[in-house]
Amino acid sequence: MTNERVAVVTGGASGIGLGISQMFARNGHPVAVLDLNEELLEREGAALRACGAKVLTRRVDVASRAEIESAYRDIRSELGPISVVIANAGYSEHGDIQTMPIEVWQRMIDVNLNGVFHTIQPALADMVAAKWGRIVTISSQAAQSGAQDRAHYAAAKGGVIGFTRSLARELARHGITVNTVPPSLVETPLMVSGLKAVGVPLEMIVQGIPIARPGTPEDIAGAVEYLCSDKASYVTGQEINVNGGSWM
Repeated sequence: MTNERVAVVTGGASGIGLGISQMFARNGHPVAVLDLNEELLEREGAALRACGAKVLTRRVDVASRAEIESAYRDIRSELGPISVVIANAGYSEHGDIQTMPIEVWQRMIDVNLNGVFHTIQPALADMVAAKWGRIVTISSQAAQSGAQDRAHYAAAKGGVIGFTRSLARELARHGITVNTVPPSLVETPLMVSGLKAVGVPLEMIVQGIPIARPGTPEDIAGAVEYLCSDKASYVTGQEINVNGGSWM
């Protein structure tokens, strides 16, 4: 991106989202970091500001449209019109489909799929008015390959991929590109806790990855940086697989 453009990153205070927030801040763009964890928001927001970045932080549950819209009012007031949205917020957990409570299924869909809709739709007016916009969703390899004991997660992320492609077709005439990055194994607090919960050692998993290591938030941020740049003006509706070759 060649100019200062206001970027919104959901789930932006840790893991992949933090890597993306840091990338935008390093590149001189005002960034709104939205997250559920207030402690992380305070700490990481302060760290970004200490480096000279223009940052707004807000506690937001992306499943709540009202909370998103309230945050967007603050973003427009303090930073300006929204040019870039990174719909990253989400979570994963294991669950046996035979015994899964409806509430567990619904919460997964509310955060990981409906939350993407809530994050993107209220920002579109700014992008349409500017005739320029960049939207990147963070989906998952689980949607491409399936995920044992995580059918609800794979279903939600599969919906994100279909939503991304549809938006790309609908919004192209407004100068807005929409792409998705479906990571596989990325070294984040969420990954560490997930592996610990199922008792699977990291060394076993990386044996199945041609580039035999987990990804990093910076790996994902690099792809997002390109997709949000003017160099990617002819790239839309794409899955940019940043996964070390684990899914080809």
